[in-house]
Amino acid sequence: MPPFKILICEDSADKREYLRILLGGCRDFELSGVFVTGEEAVAAAAQLAPDVVIMDIELPDISGIESTRLIKKILPHTHIIMYTVYEDDEKLFDSLCAGASGYLLKKTPPDQLTKAISEVMEGGSPMSPGIAQKVVQYFHKLPKKSDHHLCERELNILRQLVDGLPIKIIAGEVHLSEDGVKKNLANIYKKLHVSCGKEAVAKAVREGIV
Repeated sequence: MPPFKILICEDSADKREYLRILLGGCRDFELSGVFVTGEEAVAAAAQLAPDVVIMDIELPDISGIESTRLIKKILPHTHIIMYTVYEDDEKLFDSLCAGASGYLLKKTPPDQLTKAISEVMEGGSPMSPGIAQKVVQYFHKLPKKSDHHLCERELNILRQLVDGLPIKIIAGEVHLSEDGVKKNLANIYKKLHVSCGKEAVAKAVREGIV
């Protein structure tokens, strides 16, 4: 399998260099470009078609959330992981609604960041533990609505997807192979009328499905 193409958008010089060294040194990743502004990142993404974008939220021009929305319009299959210091609910849910596949805090350990990129390419929605808990708390407060005829196993898998767990971990939790989890996810997406994990998470949170 060819290395995943990674694009970085980060306005902090120190963090840019940190990400450049960390991700540029991984043989599974190909660093396509490192940019300071959202406008630069959107233009570069359109040309380079990266697999994953590591996106800061607070940028000098357009925000990382708006940049995410624009990139997803151009490249719907590109995964975007928000990489930020912000832990507030508004930025978290605005990011997910804009199309982000994951939300990691900048204090995330290096090995967790590299794992998150692999997870998102496998259909996961990686989130820092505290952020995942915010999502859980949010949808627990919502009134229960239709479960879209999901069976108990599918609800369990969806619940763990919302928690930000990767497919490999979910497989162990529900005693299925990774292929078995993927087949269940395909059925979940069909029943929810969504096309990917991050859309399923957003719908589950919005409608209080799990």
